[in-house]
Amino acid sequence: MPSTQIPIPFPIAESYTRDSFMPSPCNEDALAWIDRWPDWPSPALVIHGPKGCGKTHLLHIWKDIVGEQGIAIDNSADIFGNKDAEEGLFHAYNLAKENGTYLMISMEHSPAVQDIQLPDLASRLRASAQASVHEPDDIAIQSVMIKLMHDRQMKITPEVVNFILPRIERSYTAVRHLVEGLDIASLSEKRAITIPLVKTIIKEPELL
Repeated sequence: MPSTQIPIPFPIAESYTRDSFMPSPCNEDALAWIDRWPDWPSPALVIHGPKGCGKTHLLHIWKDIVGEQGIAIDNSADIFGNKDAEEGLFHAYNLAKENGTYLMISMEHSPAVQDIQLPDLASRLRASAQASVHEPDDIAIQSVMIKLMHDRQMKITPEVVNFILPRIERSYTAVRHLVEGLDIASLSEKRAITIPLVKTIIKEPELL
């Protein structure tokens, strides 16, 4: 049996630059709104989509463009239900409107279905420009997988990528779990990322 060792968990230096973002049909709407700035019909843009779909990356891209002219708020659904936090976001929205600045806000689901306690905040967010990031297609699955591997300095061949694509669940969470599993297995077993290694990871249901 091959020797194994427990890999030391080093921090992952994720890249959030425009060059490292992988455009695809499922995120083109959100990216188009970023490129359209500041020609927005409202002070805020709300982007929503499933966990791990690249919303944080999109916020970083926009913030690099706008600098001090904008405030990026990630995972804003954590605010909803907290009266003080909702009032803070409402105040930030009004300030942006008064000062000619902008907000870009991310959440998993549309404001229309969020349980927002403050009526004025709910109405403003629901009236704001919105962009959806959809469940990934094959292009997005491949792009996200390669980016995550690049962030971890993992090497993978096109042959292995082509093997993975038809076998992985179509979700960003599944891609992230697969990459994490491959990284741990590759380091602990001192193995290259090959099709046999991929097979062992995909068989583990908790990774998908």
